[in-house]
Amino acid sequence: MGGEAVSGRGTAVVIGGGLAGTLAAWALRDAAERVVVVERDRYPEQPAFRSGLPQGRHAHLLLAAGHQVLEELMPGSRAELLAAGAVGVPLASDLRWLSSAGWMAEHRSELVFLSCTRPVLDHVVLDRVRGASSVEFLEGTEVVGLLGTAGRVTGVRLRERGTEGETRELAAELVVDASGRSTSVAGWLAALGIPAVPEERVDAGVAYSSRIFKRPTGVEFRHQALYIQTKAPDDPYLAVLLPVEGDRWIVSLGGMRGAEPEPGEEGFRKHLGLLRDPTLRELLAEAEPDGEVRGFRPGPGVRRRYERRSPEGLVALGDAACTFNPVYGQGITVAAMSARALGVAVARHGGIGPAAAAAARRAIARVGKDPWVMSSTEDVRFAATAGGPSGALIRFQHRYLDRVLARATTDAHVCDRFQRVMSLVAPPTTLFHPSVLGPVLRGPR
Repeated sequence: MGGEAVSGRGTAVVIGGGLAGTLAAWALRDAAERVVVVERDRYPEQPAFRSGLPQGRHAHLLLAAGHQVLEELMPGSRAELLAAGAVGVPLASDLRWLSSAGWMAEHRSELVFLSCTRPVLDHVVLDRVRGASSVEFLEGTEVVGLLGTAGRVTGVRLRERGTEGETRELAAELVVDASGRSTSVAGWLAALGIPAVPEERVDAGVAYSSRIFKRPTGVEFRHQALYIQTKAPDDPYLAVLLPVEGDRWIVSLGGMRGAEPEPGEEGFRKHLGLLRDPTLRELLAEAEPDGEVRGFRPGPGVRRRYERRSPEGLVALGDAACTFNPVYGQGITVAAMSARALGVAVARHGGIGPAAAAAARRAIARVGKDPWVMSSTEDVRFAATAGGPSGALIRFQHRYLDRVLARATTDAHVCDRFQRVMSLVAPPTTLFHPSVLGPVLRGPR
């Protein structure tokens, strides 16, 4: 939408102080005179689960690409995570992965991801952002509306959380929505007379049940992490085990619609018995729980197309821009990549004005496109999924990926290429390179 250009560095407001929001603030720290992060919660002094991040109690995976981007944005963050107890997991040797076609082949790879609980990751990033002189935090404060017109967002309306008192206004040249899955921005835009942002939705009905365990001594498991994938269309159960700080495991069990874990300890044990491989059940037989069973229903995947329609002065990233089915582990990596794209846009345009915001919206859309296509295409394999892509091309992609996975159980090179794509360090077109295409078309050996 048109309008008079906004010059100067000015003020940027970031709605939401989770990982996406703090990374966005970091990316804006040199482009804006003032970056204000508005966070509904109050941060704990030490890493701890918080109520405003219900998904934080479940297994989180910053993929290899995410760690590469985080280290680029915040040099030294890898060392800080390791010092905080994160565990380095070499993808090739220490992740035991049961795909829909079988166990992934052993192969060589330089890719490593760091595994820790979400509070540790968030705290390392938060500490770094708090050190930026241009960034300030308004904790215990919530945004209740946007300022502006149908053509431009010019700030936000704030209120102390938990009160019905008067609101106050905070003017800004740029507003960044990083408020996550529960974003209210659509309603606020409607109040300004702005048409709804185009969006795509797919809902596989996934639900999670998670628990942390003390790692038992004497257990024979030569890998550090385990992933038991769904096998569409008839086996909608999944599980992941990741090592975390304190010599513990975090275990998340999940299922698509109709296969959701039942609540509590009994539901957790029952779901373990429904997995198509007994490895995880056997590993946990002697493991001592270190906390309660926690459930989570993330809701549908939503891709909001802000690059197609948006007022000036607004950018969305993280789950507020594109919410994925968490089973693919893409969300926080895409958030980090989107923060980098935001930083590149404001640096290239010399500030936080309309041109930078428009460039950021386009770049963030490009970052999310491939992960969205990958996850939504897989979601629709299950008959109970609502929405999502369909047609001859999708059926072809399913058949081809099935052949890739079958070959990846025996072919080290194909397995490596597939895992690089899933780690977001390589584009999906990698799977059509002649070095992959030939073996895949020949079939399993």
